[in-house]
Amino acid sequence: MKRKRKSATNTIIVLIMVIYFGYLFTNSTIKQNTEQRLLKYLPEITNELESNQLNAEELAPVVLAIMDQESHGKGNDPMQSSESAGLNRNAIEDPLESIKQGVFHFAEMYKYGQTQGVDMEAIIQSYNMGPGYIDFIVRNNQVEHSEESAKTYSEYMVEQSPTIYTCNNDKLNFRYPYCYGDFSYAEKVTSKVEEMSSMIEKYARKL
Repeated sequence: MKRKRKSATNTIIVLIMVIYFGYLFTNSTIKQNTEQRLLKYLPEITNELESNQLNAEELAPVVLAIMDQESHGKGNDPMQSSESAGLNRNAIEDPLESIKQGVFHFAEMYKYGQTQGVDMEAIIQSYNMGPGYIDFIVRNNQVEHSEESAKTYSEYMVEQSPTIYTCNNDKLNFRYPYCYGDFSYAEKVTSKVEEMSSMIEKYARKL
């Protein structure tokens, strides 16, 4: 009986180890694939930042982090920039056009945010919520973004258009009832910037 119990315990341990290392391998593969997709677009991102008179070395990690948050570099609209161009979601079907529009939109938010004196997190949040978020921050005598500010602005926008911003009436949606934009967007993007910087540095060393 003891031998059977020991054998069963050993089997369980082996299974746990197989699952654990399989999980690590899968995660590593996914991360590597994501990095390859993002870095494929780095030259275009750099060129577009420079075309918009922005410091590519400083801001490329931010734009890559935005792309990672938007799509992980997948699809024909990796910057999810169709709506910023006044089009329907995913209307852009050319990744390079998506990057051109996405970087242009980011550049507009960055320059506007700079003139209004808000912080980078507010600028990043405005990529998701539009320039009205920057105006909202300034009107409330703030210069720094906060998740609470994004929630308040989202709530205000929902009140203006309650039939449009509904989260599809899904109360389990993490955004509900703040259904305009993603109030956690800036935090999500900011948390990726350092990783993007390291990724770009490794890429540059290989060139």
